[in-house]
Amino acid sequence: MTHAAPFSLDRRTFLQFAAAGFVGAAVVGSPLRVFAQDGGLKGMKIATIGAGNEGGALGTVFAKLGHPVMFSSRHPDQLKDLVAGAGPTAKAGTVAEAVAFGEIILLVVPYTAIEAIGKEFGQQLAAKPLIIDVSNPIPRRDGEDFVKQVASEGGPGIVTQKLLPGAKIVRGFNAIGHNALATDGHRAGDPVGVPIAGDDKGAIALATTLIKETGFEPVLIGGLAKGKYLVPGTPLGGEHTPAEIQKIVATLA
Repeated sequence: MTHAAPFSLDRRTFLQFAAAGFVGAAVVGSPLRVFAQDGGLKGMKIATIGAGNEGGALGTVFAKLGHPVMFSSRHPDQLKDLVAGAGPTAKAGTVAEAVAFGEIILLVVPYTAIEAIGKEFGQQLAAKPLIIDVSNPIPRRDGEDFVKQVASEGGPGIVTQKLLPGAKIVRGFNAIGHNALATDGHRAGDPVGVPIAGDDKGAIALATTLIKETGFEPVLIGGLAKGKYLVPGTPLGGEHTPAEIQKIVATLA
């Protein structure tokens, strides 16, 4: 039996498929999965909105994988050391510059800042194939009343979607410390799992490919309504193997 030549897409075409939702969450055995594993997504532009400990560490991981990365903050001139440590594919800019630059956006800000980001950049963010929401409402920083309000509205994930209408959001990397991001990818033995939650199939597929590049193993736990479990202090907080994550998810309501 003869086989057809492997299906090939350039990165722009893949992004168009993902943005349209044509890349399914279960891409096992599909030509697109082969394409992604062959490195077709290498070089994808990634921007961080927020460049603190978590945003800096996660952006650095992708920069060291060869992706062009732009870190952003209100004071990009203060990110020189971060950029130097991330390597030659990294640079810094304003949030507006990062939104314009990034094909993929890592949202890593205090949760109280998301509303303002949505008001200023919501239309641009809705046009991206993937927003990875790494932000968490934290009582000691954001206030107990604010955290309770987010919970009453469905939890982070649901609330992020409300604040960024139309955006293709996947929550991920929310409950892994920034130090582990630099050391635990591609570790020996069982990989560290990254629970993810999302509703858009194309965004989930794209996030899955990107997370696999880092040496962590993505585990889809459900839609954005499950995003409330992806915060420190929940059973899914900290480091778990993919099998452990699946067992924990089975116990969640």
